[in-house]
Amino acid sequence: MYLEKTIYGVDEAGRGPLAGAVYAACVVLDSDYVIAGLADSKKLTAQKRQTLTREIKQHAMAWSVASASVIEIDRLNILQASLLAMRRAIEKISLSENALVLIDGIHKPQLSHEVEVQTIIRGDERIAEISAASILAKTTRDAEMLRLHACYPMYGFDRHKGYPTKMHLAAIHRHGICSMHRRSFAPCARL
Repeated sequence: MYLEKTIYGVDEAGRGPLAGAVYAACVVLDSDYVIAGLADSKKLTAQKRQTLTREIKQHAMAWSVASASVIEIDRLNILQASLLAMRRAIEKISLSENALVLIDGIHKPQLSHEVEVQTIIRGDERIAEISAASILAKTTRDAEMLRLHACYPMYGFDRHKGYPTKMHLAAIHRHGICSMHRRSFAPCARL
């Protein structure tokens, strides 16, 4: 008997910022419940991402979010840390024997068990499960950056989420870097 594949969509958020962990999510959607409006998280408003996050968490068959810390980013490099976060997110969910893991981009993590894995360029625009994972990873990371803002208000993490904006770079030059900055990234490494 032929078993239809169960799609596990995976994406990450936070490769480009100068501060904070990198996050990844894995989502299995319910084929009987269509979530309207799924798209690449970067193309959605913050409010729309929040609405979709609630709907994904309520109606997905399974979902998980994981991260790799600033220390891991600096030790491994951002690509390897992103893959580590993806592996953690995938392995938090029990994979079915007919699992097909679809990952946004061109790189795939090493998993501890045999499972079919495919990478898809711009998968967050094309595959609903990857779009959902993109949204969960982004909203979780953004929430963490708001928590970091409460500890380090001088950097403005609530506004730029750690990305290298003019405001953030000016704050780094004024205050130096904090423990949540990625020391391996050029603007931080120079200090």
